[in-house]
Amino acid sequence: MAVRNESRVSEFILLGLSNTPELQIVFFVVFLIVYLFTIAGNVLIMVTIYVHSNLHSPMYFFLSNLSFLDLCFSTVTVPKSLVNFLSQSKTISLNDCIAQLFFFHFFSGADVINLTLMAYDRYVAICNPLRYTTIMSRRTCLYFVISSWVGGFFHGLTQALPTFQLSFCGPNEIDHFFCELRPLSVLACSGIFISETVSMANSGSIAVVCFVVLMISYLYIISTILKIRSAEGRRKAFSTCASHLLVVILFFGPCVFIYMRPLVTFSIDKLFSVFYTILTPLLNPIIYTLRNEEVKKAMTRLRDRKVSFPEMHIN
Repeated sequence: MAVRNESRVSEFILLGLSNTPELQIVFFVVFLIVYLFTIAGNVLIMVTIYVHSNLHSPMYFFLSNLSFLDLCFSTVTVPKSLVNFLSQSKTISLNDCIAQLFFFHFFSGADVINLTLMAYDRYVAICNPLRYTTIMSRRTCLYFVISSWVGGFFHGLTQALPTFQLSFCGPNEIDHFFCELRPLSVLACSGIFISETVSMANSGSIAVVCFVVLMISYLYIISTILKIRSAEGRRKAFSTCASHLLVVILFFGPCVFIYMRPLVTFSIDKLFSVFYTILTPLLNPIIYTLRNEEVKKAMTRLRDRKVSFPEMHIN
């Protein structure tokens, strides 16, 4: 990012969720507890998958990548918010603000792509079980995970780079608890048409492509499951997809509401942002743990006895 922004404003003030001191203490405690549980839950999933060879399959490989992305995604915004809740000075420099914006979209974009790849994995497992190990080979899984990170990187880049072209000359108060493109853009005193167009085009293309792949995958999955004669077979097939589908809805719902519309800000946007930036990374390990018998059994074995750390490989 060699481009330099010649704006008059060099730092911003994050207004956060509330100006009331008592509420800020409450928010600090809640955010801290959620963040600690998010770290513990996602690290536990990654460790459990790593140490149990029976979980070295594509589905759990993508799940461990999702846990790591959720951990990074939450870390982009929560620590700075925790500091601001207890600090009188809630400032953030322009460069740090754009860096936070970049990493926020980097990890969220990678998250969306990874969730889409998980849907494709379930499609292959249920609709083409005999060819599953051939299609979802170790090399393919590695390429898929790398593509999620590369896609997330370019998504973050296309969101952050246009911001360098904006000129900020005051006011400098961002009505949010972290640096986000929409509340930041409304402070610009230069034209925002290009940045808004690039942002919507990029977010829209990723959302549309991922949504289409998700819908096609689940249409085939549901169609195949309904053809299974055994009730137990249908139950097991649905159970392998239900957790992933719930996570997709929880993540995509707020994102679609916030980003798939013109540059208009609503007061409820911060509530939606809290949900998918703070709560969703916490809910993901809970959802996958409570609804997945294999993971629960593996965690029980991890708790009850010492385990060795084998070399991670995908079956």
